[in-house]
Amino acid sequence: MIPLKREIDQIAKDKGINRDVIIGAVEEAMRQAARRKFGAEKEIEARFNEESGEVELFEFRTVVEEIVDADTQVLVGRARELDPEVEIGDEIGVKLDASSFGRILAQTAKQVIIQRVRDAEREIVYDEYKDRAGEVVNGIVRRFEKGSLIVDLGRAEAVLPAKEQVMRESYRPGDRIRAYVLDVNKASKGPQIVLSRASMEFLTKLFELEVPEIYEKIVRIESASREPGVRSKIAVASRDSDVDPVGACVGMKGSRVQSVVQELRGERIDIVPWSPDAARYVCSALSPAQVSKVIIDEGEKSMDVIVPDDQLSLAIGRRGQNVRLAVQLTGWKIDIKSESRMREIAQWLAEAVSVVEGWGEPEAEILLQQGITSLDDLARCPVELLAQLPGGDEDGAAAVKERAAVLAEEQRRREEEEAAARAAEEARLAAEAAEAAASGETPANAEHAS
Repeated sequence: MIPLKREIDQIAKDKGINRDVIIGAVEEAMRQAARRKFGAEKEIEARFNEESGEVELFEFRTVVEEIVDADTQVLVGRARELDPEVEIGDEIGVKLDASSFGRILAQTAKQVIIQRVRDAEREIVYDEYKDRAGEVVNGIVRRFEKGSLIVDLGRAEAVLPAKEQVMRESYRPGDRIRAYVLDVNKASKGPQIVLSRASMEFLTKLFELEVPEIYEKIVRIESASREPGVRSKIAVASRDSDVDPVGACVGMKGSRVQSVVQELRGERIDIVPWSPDAARYVCSALSPAQVSKVIIDEGEKSMDVIVPDDQLSLAIGRRGQNVRLAVQLTGWKIDIKSESRMREIAQWLAEAVSVVEGWGEPEAEILLQQGITSLDDLARCPVELLAQLPGGDEDGAAAVKERAAVLAEEQRRREEEEAAARAAEEARLAAEAAEAAASGETPANAEHAS
């Protein structure tokens, strides 16, 4: 086989590029090199000859009886030696001698070929990955660039930006990595495949891969919330009453959810049943905490959730994480209160309504059920709501609102005084610690010395 033809076939096989694209690149490279040698104004065409395996160059000239411009014209007699049927005024291609191309022109041709092959490779990679956004792919970490990980996917390289990485995870070159294809951009330097391990979609896609019922759309992930690397929650529902959505996601002895947890390197995952009943849904979302009572404000789409005192820290979670994820999962504003705190609020409300003869704790309980969970709420609530209470009227309602405003102000003032006292005590302890440090004594030794 002729060397150039063999090279073209080899490149097409190795790079997975259409043979015609490579032939086009070779022809364009030779045409540009020829124009640099013979003049940019020349009308030159390059054609690859399959039989000879060479690129032939042709300069097109106009057929004339008498030459006026030797660079662009050819005599009719000379032209008919090449093509007997040519007529005056026709364009005819005169073959050029390419054997005289020097090293610089050959280098130019080589650069053009390389560039065209690279462009073709980029186009192939883009076409392959543009429809793969939303998939989970496997790769190998190759290097680090400005905080981003460059991942080898086999046919292409992808980037895992710092913001899409999980803070607790670390990698070294050569490590295997699994990630979600977030986006595929057609950049000037080639397609940029953007990966993510911190996105919500990565979490849900892993469950789809591990749980056949989700893939088959028998079980749906209705909502999800996530703090990457730490904790996640997903709410699931089933289209088939015989299929338990939570059980399907957990798997036999927790095998399915454990596979996802291992891929996410120990991230804790709560799987809760989705419900159209907002109160039931929020109670599930706050799992594993137990809920005593829920007070709903439909207008504000908020809930006051009352939990036993020993469940308060569990419901809120470390640094508010559990309730924060529950809010993201359900879309409801959630305010968690302990039972003792609600009893305290009920006492304040009972004191406020006691200005009306015969009113007390029962009326305070009714107001709590109506979403009045503070003295400020009571001071701002409509007169009509209070007047509807048994034995109520507008005058009594106005008196209750006025009393609530006074008590609320007293409560605020007392809380401010307590906060100021705590701040003063903290400042005193900090000053003592600083003084002891300056004298080389511990605070305990300084107190003993004094």
